[in-house]
Amino acid sequence: MQQAVLMTNSEASLARPRLGFLGVGWIGRHRMQAILGTGAIDVIAIADPSPEMAAEAGKLAPDAHQASSLDEILDLGVDGIVIATPSAMHAEQSIRALERDVAVFCQKPLGRTAPEVQAVVDAARKADRLLSVDLSYRFTEGMRRIREIIDRGELGQIYAVDLVFHNAYGPDKPWFYDPVLSGGGCVMDLGVHLVDLALWTMNNPSVASVTGKLFAGGAPLKDLASQVEDYAVATVELETGAVVQLACSWRLQAGCDAMISVTFYGTQGGASLRNVNGSFYDFTAERYRGTSRETLTTPPDEWGGRAAADWASRLAAGERFDPAAEKLVDVARVLDRIYGR
Repeated sequence: MQQAVLMTNSEASLARPRLGFLGVGWIGRHRMQAILGTGAIDVIAIADPSPEMAAEAGKLAPDAHQASSLDEILDLGVDGIVIATPSAMHAEQSIRALERDVAVFCQKPLGRTAPEVQAVVDAARKADRLLSVDLSYRFTEGMRRIREIIDRGELGQIYAVDLVFHNAYGPDKPWFYDPVLSGGGCVMDLGVHLVDLALWTMNNPSVASVTGKLFAGGAPLKDLASQVEDYAVATVELETGAVVQLACSWRLQAGCDAMISVTFYGTQGGASLRNVNGSFYDFTAERYRGTSRETLTTPPDEWGGRAAADWASRLAAGERFDPAAEKLVDVARVLDRIYGR
């Protein structure tokens, strides 16, 4: 461990990236496993307030130092850090790491508001360090195929996008229901994926207007300062003229575990990603031509850890700040407008 701290800059440039993991609950451990699977990095530090969680992660990286804090991880001289902590901590922890010249892979949301996200992106640009967020649905095979089809113009002019993410369950940690700690409810938790997929797939068009309606317990949400929404609908009008409609929820009486779909309609066809039999993990992608449909992808597809593995591989290849990180701010601005901020 001390060797890593004492390496010269020239030696470090030739070494495999040394990573720390801050927060190793189920998601943090799953991302660690995916990153280790690249064979391109070394995990040298783990920190989690739960000794049990830290011990479980230690089984994946038995040589890693069990740290007690972010500062202790950074003091070990890591090249990158994976952050999977509660949402209120993401921006501040990411900025602290970037100010120490450490690359960051963070769970969504990167920040609770657009100014928080902008501050992290600014820190990454200033440090010239790779910043990525775990927007994992981009990495499903189905979304990759749909984006390629749209990029080639095969659907014609996209004029409508319908997005749905209904979760029959809800988060089990109390902080999700505190708007100060979470930044919001189902929109911040699930809607962030929908907004990101719409903008990313269409090559980040400018947003003209946003309207939204939030509910809590079946009634319109009255106090954003003390409540979080468990159902939301929103309409996003793009400068291209296209209209994006989204709906998301926790604990909806939906008759299955989850309803997830992302559908694009163009003048020459359509394409859709949909979950299979209520699954959170299995998706099929289809292309539509009039009344006919063509299957693009079917399960299985091990997509969950691909965003993390992609960041680790890019870090190992020596990549620095990616200007595409600015698009994270665009997504956050849409969320702010859904919340009326």
